[in-house]
Amino acid sequence: MSDKAEMADVQSMPDDREIEIDKVGVKNVKYPIIVLDKVNSIQNTIATIDMYVNLPHHHKGTHMSRFVEILHENKNMINMKNFPEILKELKNRLDAESSHMIIRFPYFIKKEAPISKTQSYMEYQCGIWGSMDNDDIMKEFVVSISAPINTLCPCSKEISRYGAHNQRGVAKVDLKVKKFFWIEDIINIIEKCASSDIYSILKREDEKYITERAFENPKFVEDVVRDIADMLSQDANVRWFAVEAENFESIHNHSAYAYLERNN
Repeated sequence: MSDKAEMADVQSMPDDREIEIDKVGVKNVKYPIIVLDKVNSIQNTIATIDMYVNLPHHHKGTHMSRFVEILHENKNMINMKNFPEILKELKNRLDAESSHMIIRFPYFIKKEAPISKTQSYMEYQCGIWGSMDNDDIMKEFVVSISAPINTLCPCSKEISRYGAHNQRGVAKVDLKVKKFFWIEDIINIIEKCASSDIYSILKREDEKYITERAFENPKFVEDVVRDIADMLSQDANVRWFAVEAENFESIHNHSAYAYLERNN
């Protein structure tokens, strides 16, 4: 008898405690993935992935290796289109009634400085998470996109003789949509709603332009989330959204923060 034939499938053995587990699986899997890119068709990046299924009360454990196998069989391609297919495959392969997946990854866009046109890559933090129940219908599907921003304080501009304090921050948008959309389009909305956007490389002429632009376009965090919400509310593809902005204050020992969510 071969060694393989002698190996017991311990995970599939019965469990006499009769307690179902809501989520069991793998967490913080670092994995190379391919995502869709509006300019270059595809982009290679590295994701951190959590994958879970429910575990019926009569099973002792789940088969952890199958989670990563499913990622590999999808040729590492992860996007809004095939996300439901991966969740369905998780349920089927692991004989589960529900499946869950969270994917977080950096996304890079080549960006030109406003005056010198110097090119550099900007990093944006993105994520997709969702779940599926036994009816094979998505129970939840959310796309998350974060972008660094620059804001200049309207109050400081109003009361200061020589200028105003500004600071780097981050704005994040979570979305539920009706159909596919491009990550770049949401990043563009976020950056338009800041005092100015952020660049990896700026020459002197670019720095002059950015600081003057911010001075002419002061924003509280409240302004940022309201402006983003106003633009998203005009998009018929968006069913629900949540917007948050955080300023890493330059003259305070705390951050300024604002959040809102709406059904569209």
